[in-house]
Amino acid sequence: MGKTALPKKGEKHAAILRELKELQKLDPDYKKGNLFSLVYYLGEPYTKFLSEAHRLFFSANGLNPGAFRSLKELEKRIIGTTATLLNGDDSFYGVVTSGGTESCLLAVKTYRDYARKKRGIRRPNMVLPDTAHVAWVKAAEYFKVKMRLVRTDPVQGLNASHVKKKVDRNTIMILGSAPEYPHGLIDPIVELGSLAERRGVPLHVDACVGGFLLPFIEKLGYALPLWDFRVPGVTSISADIHKYGFAAKGASTIIYRKQEHFESQVFAYTEWAGGIFASPALLGTRPGGAYAAAYAALRAQGEAGYLQLTKRAMGAAKKLKDGIKKLGLEIIGNPLSTLFAYRSTDASLDIFIVADLMEKRGWFIDRIQKPDALHAMVTPLHEKIVAGFLRDLKNAVAEARKHPELSKKGQAATYGMMAHVPFRKMVKQQVTKMFAETYKISGKGLDLEASADTENKKPPFLERVALWLAERHRQKELKKIR
Repeated sequence: MGKTALPKKGEKHAAILRELKELQKLDPDYKKGNLFSLVYYLGEPYTKFLSEAHRLFFSANGLNPGAFRSLKELEKRIIGTTATLLNGDDSFYGVVTSGGTESCLLAVKTYRDYARKKRGIRRPNMVLPDTAHVAWVKAAEYFKVKMRLVRTDPVQGLNASHVKKKVDRNTIMILGSAPEYPHGLIDPIVELGSLAERRGVPLHVDACVGGFLLPFIEKLGYALPLWDFRVPGVTSISADIHKYGFAAKGASTIIYRKQEHFESQVFAYTEWAGGIFASPALLGTRPGGAYAAAYAALRAQGEAGYLQLTKRAMGAAKKLKDGIKKLGLEIIGNPLSTLFAYRSTDASLDIFIVADLMEKRGWFIDRIQKPDALHAMVTPLHEKIVAGFLRDLKNAVAEARKHPELSKKGQAATYGMMAHVPFRKMVKQQVTKMFAETYKISGKGLDLEASADTENKKPPFLERVALWLAERHRQKELKKIR
């Protein structure tokens, strides 16, 4: 089985490190700024500093706060700093989590259990905009909470009056995002807060992206709507430190205004033979290195550091948006931070062709749907690539206009079909099946951009999905004719 088998004898450390460095070549070179998501990189000296802080607590385990009291103290300081940043105070409650997804899962679990205990709710639902991060969809599925999705306008964003229509006696929580990921728009938290208070329903603000960004945008003098604990109806907020807090992966937070809500997040069991067990979050073992690196990031940057980083990121985002608009593309809505999406309003220009051509030039750009668009999450690192990116984008747009037939090739064809095929249930089934195949030990890794798998005579992952869907669609059309 090659490298999947345990070696008979331990290998030399230097050889293992060389192998790991070789494997890194499979990844995009994010250090150049050619990646617009996933990574928040501030250079090697800073990375080395975070690594050293992480190393100091490498083996420490937050499972038992009585044993590793240092981690409990670090967590208290991190939560205190974050709560203050979000306009809370030291009467609030919270924990450090492994990432935004865990924070989202915890909020749904918490409010489900709270509603069951306080209101006897047995058929829970939660009201959320259709732009909410997919982690909330995962949470709904995991914890058996029905989603009541509110359709949003991609330009205008979420209408709070539409949320009102979805809230009923079984609603356990309302969700707002600050900002939402697809288009970078901030949901109307003030209006949602008023609604939540009137109906006696918790309101969670997903600020996993914006929690360590929006406060500094406001301090820089930009006009923002209220979205944090200054809004009375907001009962909890999630904020990732490993995004615009520039900490090491994975470090997020979830903070509650009231103890009665936080108590429903805590898991406790008193009948185990191993002793009384209590856990404040989903994970049992909680890696101490992530706590230390998060705390180190907060102290190292301070308010002045975050203001400077935010200023740089906002400057780069503005230059990118201005340049994109000059090329005849449209920025969707009015994003107020460093996240935005851009699309073609010209039916003869396929934005997914542009993405394919940009990837050939070394840029890794996320594609989104509803509407078809490309996505950018801008960091300070991107200030140095603005000119090069816009130059390549101009050339890619021009080439895409000359060659509309490229919409039938590569990811442009695949993403186009995936975004617009009507039978979504079949899309989910096939994607799930093919995705699962990649986790078979002997299976091939998932590479959406890979060329065909000639060894097994299979085309790339998404192309296989698209071909399968096209065949199903063809069969359905044939049945209609018959």
